[in-house]
Amino acid sequence: MLKRDKIASAMGTTSPLLLDAFRAARRTAIEAAIFSLFVNLLMLTGPLYMLQIYDRVMSSHSYETLFVITVLVVILFAGMAALDFARGALLARSAAAFEEKLKHLTFDLTLDASRVGLNVADQPLRDLRQIRQFVASPALVAVFDAPWAPIFLGVVFMMHWLLGLVALIGLILLGVLAFINERMSRHANTSAMSLTSEADKHAAASIRNAAAADAMGMRKTLRDRWTKLSDEANNHLLSSTDTIGGLTAASKAFRLFLQSAILGTGAFVAIRGEATPGVMIAASIIAGRALAPIEIVTSQWKNFALSTAAFRRLTKFIEHFPVRSERTALPAPKGVVSVERIFCQPAGAKHPILKNINFSLAAGEALGLIGPSAAGKSTLARAIVGVEPCASGAVRLDGANLSHWDMDALGKYIGYLPQEVELFAGTAAQNIARFRDDAKSEEIIAAAEAAGAHQMILGFPEGYDTDIGERGSRLSAGQRQRLGLARALFGDPVLVVLDEPNANLDAEGEAALANAMKGAKARGATVIIVAHRPSAIAFVDKLLFLVGGEVRAFGPRDEVLAQIAPKQAPVLRRVVSDGEAANG
Repeated sequence: MLKRDKIASAMGTTSPLLLDAFRAARRTAIEAAIFSLFVNLLMLTGPLYMLQIYDRVMSSHSYETLFVITVLVVILFAGMAALDFARGALLARSAAAFEEKLKHLTFDLTLDASRVGLNVADQPLRDLRQIRQFVASPALVAVFDAPWAPIFLGVVFMMHWLLGLVALIGLILLGVLAFINERMSRHANTSAMSLTSEADKHAAASIRNAAAADAMGMRKTLRDRWTKLSDEANNHLLSSTDTIGGLTAASKAFRLFLQSAILGTGAFVAIRGEATPGVMIAASIIAGRALAPIEIVTSQWKNFALSTAAFRRLTKFIEHFPVRSERTALPAPKGVVSVERIFCQPAGAKHPILKNINFSLAAGEALGLIGPSAAGKSTLARAIVGVEPCASGAVRLDGANLSHWDMDALGKYIGYLPQEVELFAGTAAQNIARFRDDAKSEEIIAAAEAAGAHQMILGFPEGYDTDIGERGSRLSAGQRQRLGLARALFGDPVLVVLDEPNANLDAEGEAALANAMKGAKARGATVIIVAHRPSAIAFVDKLLFLVGGEVRAFGPRDEVLAQIAPKQAPVLRRVVSDGEAANG
């Protein structure tokens, strides 16, 4: 973190956002490094104390000398404890500063990745958490202490060249063990992380579909599949753990042996009269301190590997997904929609789903999107609200390309009900209000009344304050759909896009939907509805008929009906007329 540009370059990135994050963390990291200087200097307190005890106190039998140096040692160790604590606190704050700079970005990256269908959509959040934990862990402290190993080694050499040679050989051998650890555990760690992720995704999918799994006798099959993935992950994890554990144990035992070897070597040179007993003890302690960071790095190698991989993944995410820059605030739109020759190819699709789609709607018009299954209707609906990127062409609202809008600012003018209603854990009122803290009760109730959901919500145990559960799990499919419609109508948006909003509605719900759409039209909103049932297009002004991602017909409703189904047009008109009559 001290040389952010070099680090970023070494990791293969020059992202300004990552450089800003390094810059935010740099100051406290530098302070931690300065504290490490004094902590490591104070590490010499113990060896020097032992040296004075053996060479001065024991020979002079002076109680005064013993008392003075003991008091001094107590003060120095207390100072070292305070500095060590401060260093850890600074590293924790450095990690927090790094996370603070990137947490909003990683949340947005997670949503963007989920929107394009990536299975590892939440990976950026987990990677950022991993990096923060690593920076605040003992592993990074060992990195700060490692540069002092040669200095401590030099001190041992100053005591006697033979003692320094033994310590140097030990340092090299520990470095070799650390290198072997990295090479042997890398593949096992990577495989374990991949398989664990697969097992977690399978478990999450099984939990989401628990009712269907039990109804169709799939529990054992799903459990066996999860067990297989989990066992494979555990086998790789055990292999990695055994490798790291074995080498860590070997490193620890070797370091302790090395201290004993230095004691033996010290005794040898002391017998020869080339050093004092105090030097023998002090050299053993200092050599142990020089070797300690290498041992810690070896034992913490898994954290190093995980954090390095996390940083690289996060960097790739930042480079792959464009960062949303601040946009100039545009005036409130009236609802004029222009779709200009757009082509859309969602992630994972081999060919474009939408091809050369071109049409426009005046403010206050209602359009029905119809066509066979897999015609691209839902993709077009997503493109119109700006959540499906266009490979070419443009979707415009009042002449402004949707990509020129700030999405949070644009969102309050758009009401969108996806094919699969996506509700969040919280109350009915919070979901309708889109979790806005400044939403007023009368606005929430007005949206519910516009969707015909007010009486339904009053029937909930706690009314508008009823907790609907994760993903609206405590509601029926029809209740979720009507609550989602109320959310789409919250704030009187000028563009309302509904994807098969009547799929789970009964007759009463369909009537409420039709009244809601007529109300939206009456106040001048532009309405686009994806429909399979003829009753859903009773109130629309125009129809757009999609087949294979291409427009086959577009224009006034009755004209399109006559064009696409001339023999069935009278029947369809009768159904539409009945729907109009039923809806008033």
